[in-house]
Amino acid sequence: MEKVLILDFGSQYTMLIARRVREVNVYCEIHPYNMSIEEIKTFNPRAIILSGGPASVTAADAYNCDPEVFELGVPILGICYGLQLMAKMLGGEVEASDHREYGAANLVVDNDADLFAGCSDQDGIQSANLHHEGQVANGLRVWMSHGDRIKSIPPGFEIIGHTVNSAVAAMRDKSRGFFAVQFHPEVAHTPQGKNILANFLFKIAGCSGDWSMKNFIDQAVESIRNQVGNNNVILGLSGGVDSSVAAMLMHLAVGPQLTCIYVDNGLMRLNESESVARLFREKFRIKLRAIDASHHFLSELAGVTDPEKKRKVIGRVFIEIFEKEAKQIPGVKFLGQGTLYPDVIESVSFKGPSATIKSHHNVGGLPEKMDLELVEPLRELFKDEVREVGKELGMPEEVIWRQPFPGPGLGIRILGKITKDRLAILQKADAIVTSEIDAWDSKREVWQYFAVLLPVRSVGVMGDERTYDYTIAVRAVKSVDGMTADYADLPHSLLSKISNRIINEVRGVNRVVYDISSKPPATVEWE
Repeated sequence: MEKVLILDFGSQYTMLIARRVREVNVYCEIHPYNMSIEEIKTFNPRAIILSGGPASVTAADAYNCDPEVFELGVPILGICYGLQLMAKMLGGEVEASDHREYGAANLVVDNDADLFAGCSDQDGIQSANLHHEGQVANGLRVWMSHGDRIKSIPPGFEIIGHTVNSAVAAMRDKSRGFFAVQFHPEVAHTPQGKNILANFLFKIAGCSGDWSMKNFIDQAVESIRNQVGNNNVILGLSGGVDSSVAAMLMHLAVGPQLTCIYVDNGLMRLNESESVARLFREKFRIKLRAIDASHHFLSELAGVTDPEKKRKVIGRVFIEIFEKEAKQIPGVKFLGQGTLYPDVIESVSFKGPSATIKSHHNVGGLPEKMDLELVEPLRELFKDEVREVGKELGMPEEVIWRQPFPGPGLGIRILGKITKDRLAILQKADAIVTSEIDAWDSKREVWQYFAVLLPVRSVGVMGDERTYDYTIAVRAVKSVDGMTADYADLPHSLLSKISNRIINEVRGVNRVVYDISSKPPATVEWE
């Protein structure tokens, strides 16, 4: 399989590069910038992309890749920091600029033979805006984010694009297949960015673009069979798209050797546990152990109000129950998990394995305690790619498009104490929110929506009687990946219907409010 290697120098956009590459059906992986040359040769990349980064290549402790990267004979594309690094390491000069560029810029294309072939800005930058030193050329809108500039290009290079503030906004050494751009083609603010990346991958690197989800499934099934052999596997099933697709893949590969364990912590959405159990037992015919541990969880959570303590209690109790159930299954040597590629990337910093950004629940945890080997068939995929796998496997829409749901469940959507009565209130209110937005949002434009029970009671009037009941907050956001999110501008008529239904149908609630904060500064979840 042809592979593209992305060396990460710490840019906040590195994951977007990978997404754009995969969108044109080319497989790629992100690795730290200091990946050894031996590992790179073993990886055997068809092409290499050097990402952007927050540092300056002129700093004493600047991040450098192995110089032999430029001697491998494979095409290389440098982006932002990658352009400056390529210039510095190959004999050019980089210096701090008096005119930093952040945000939108107009790129003058000096040569559109390869990297910019077929790229034209359909949104109409006027040629009058593209005058630079008396020249008028093809113009593209691009997104800049840099403070340094190229003072002189390396031997063998030529300039193929510039802006008013960057004399070298794009350059190439065509004979060696080295190309570099100062802007970020991976972001949406560079409208032709995907085409620029495609030109590099297909016209310059010669990629075939034959990586597909069907190919992935075939490879994943073979890999699981080779790894597991005749041993048994367990998988912690949540009912979400990640664990469900992982379970389907493993069942396809090893059949009855897989046992899924579903722990009902009592903090799930209304009727969700029954739905998950029925789906996997009756439709998918996958071996499932469903454990109702709701009383145990609620007992352990009694009186706990701090969000972090809630998470720790729920995590600890889950592991205790999961371990107990797993020990009852003979011959288990493997633990299946629905780890995704963003989980892996976020758990290993661009500085290398020694500096972790965070410890993700899918990347660490149970295996250390249970001495089981991990099976993670989805660890190479992004969320949208997992959904594509689910479609290929024939999974129902309600599973493929299930909303993201926090590990602690409704425990962090009940602010304050968690009790059986308050949980019942939230479950009913959340079911109304979900059903109404589901019915309205046929195009699935809203990414996530749910109810939150606030620890606030207020005075109300119902049927000439005074009430003093709880407040429900409705949260609905639009997002691509959850990293940033805007609140969804729901119609007033829809909000009014949701409010009326909650107040009329859910005892204990007399007020409904709508959360209109975005992420950042707020988060999607309230706790």
